[in-house]
Amino acid sequence: MIRRLTLMLLLTISVSAGAAPAAASDKALLPDSVYQTPLALRDQAGHPFALASLRGHPVLVSMIYASCQEVCPITVETVKGIRAAVSKRSGRDAPPVVLVSFDPARDTVAALAMMASMHHVDAPTWRLARPDQGDVRAFAATLGVSYRKRPDGDFDHNVEIVLLDAEGRIVAKTSEVGTPEPAFIDQVSRAGGR
Repeated sequence: MIRRLTLMLLLTISVSAGAAPAAASDKALLPDSVYQTPLALRDQAGHPFALASLRGHPVLVSMIYASCQEVCPITVETVKGIRAAVSKRSGRDAPPVVLVSFDPARDTVAALAMMASMHHVDAPTWRLARPDQGDVRAFAATLGVSYRKRPDGDFDHNVEIVLLDAEGRIVAKTSEVGTPEPAFIDQVSRAGGR
């Protein structure tokens, strides 16, 4: 019996010693991480990805819908302006962008690809994504985005452009569209890019 226990202990120690250390992405998500929201997404190129796969570097996140003729196009251009200002100020690449649709019924991969083309934004730096699975409303609430479908099929919604840190925690937010907010640009510049 003692011999068997000793052998099992030695086997456990040798397996543990040979195991590679856990990668940062293997660590448990922090309680305040947006990545706690299970959300399966598909980008404008049709590539599936999990929300939590964004972990490891800062990310700019917002919500849009592709058929929007009002504030969503301005939101995209505002984020472009933020990224340009950050790159100019810091001399480094600004964080990548993920824009999540809250209209998956109409926002097909083709519709998102058309929106990306119209705004001259390219993957992998820009990912316009539709939810395939998960609770998009919970994700929106975490960011501070509220939306309501109107009888005509369009949406009433607010805008939040959010900076997430490498662990998916909200570092900074702005609801300013049009001219990028200088304080937000400062915060994104300090966060760095990829």
